[in-house]
Amino acid sequence: MFFKDKKETKIDTEQHELLEHAQNRITQKKRVYSHFVIFLIGSVFLILINKILKFQDQYDWFIWAITLWAFLFVIHAFNVLITQKFMGKDWERKQREKLVLKQKQRISEMQKEIETDFPIANINKKKED
Repeated sequence: MFFKDKKETKIDTEQHELLEHAQNRITQKKRVYSHFVIFLIGSVFLILINKILKFQDQYDWFIWAITLWAFLFVIHAFNVLITQKFMGKDWERKQREKLVLKQKQRISEMQKEIETDFPIANINKKKED
């Protein structure tokens, strides 16, 4: 009664990592789209402040503010939509694998070098003598 067999869904670690990565990407893209909508609304607001409310209307300062904000938005979008695509989890994994392979090659080269300089057969013979 109290100890009924509960069916547990077990997700292996690889699936869990894939789901986590997918959720992070969705969140990043959602933030870019939100940033774009806020940018549009904010730009209209800045124009209204300058032109309609006549706040320092002798100079069109909103152009500089919108240009700076647009530059920041482009950097944000580039980072999320382009850079993350090329330098994301897969890229990191490939780089890690390359580095591990290089380390293994260096270790094997060092072992060969040690074995040629100090052969095990000679060491065993010296111990027996």
